[in-house]
Amino acid sequence: MTDHRTPVRLVIADDHAVVRAGLRALLEGEPDLAVVAEAGSGEEAVRLAVELKPDVVLMDLRFAGADLDGVDAVRRLSAEAPAVPVLMLTSYSGRADVVRALEAGARGYVLKAGPPEELFRAVRGAAVGVLALAPEVVGELVGQVVRPDVDLTEREVEVVRLASEGLSNRAIAQALFLSEATVKTHLVRIYRKLKVENRAAAVTEAARRGLIQLD
Repeated sequence: MTDHRTPVRLVIADDHAVVRAGLRALLEGEPDLAVVAEAGSGEEAVRLAVELKPDVVLMDLRFAGADLDGVDAVRRLSAEAPAVPVLMLTSYSGRADVVRALEAGARGYVLKAGPPEELFRAVRGAAVGVLALAPEVVGELVGQVVRPDVDLTEREVEVVRLASEGLSNRAIAQALFLSEATVKTHLVRIYRKLKVENRAAAVTEAARRGLIQLD
């Protein structure tokens, strides 16, 4: 258990310096919270967490232009520093993102748009092993149980996500190291599962179901 007289030591990982500065100011306004380091990438977050062993890492979901996104960083940390809890702090609440993060080992999922008290509560909870989920995230997961959506495989989600970015079958194949024929096969299966007729409809339906996030 974290001693209530000892500040919870945090590492903030976000690719926007302004966001990191704002979070630091917000968190250090609480007497029992202390930011010990900041990271601008997933790679740096993993390195700092392994080196500093903070009580909690606040991890953004996506890092612009980076090979390692937040979920991959969580997965790395689960292997390299399993005792360090990671709390996802992001703008995205889609079910697919939440499930990926929790399956990778995240101990919580909080939205940037939420009230500060929600963030403080989540940080304190994560530091002592309590799973912290924003109300909107709970709603996403409960909705999935009550109204199960179709399940695309992880590779199918990658294909439809790249399709949403306007990539051609050839470009998707190159990005995922597949043949064009395999990409076409994945798309046919995606259309069938989502009950749609074409690529645009598949992207729209996948976003509606929370399988991908449209910018």
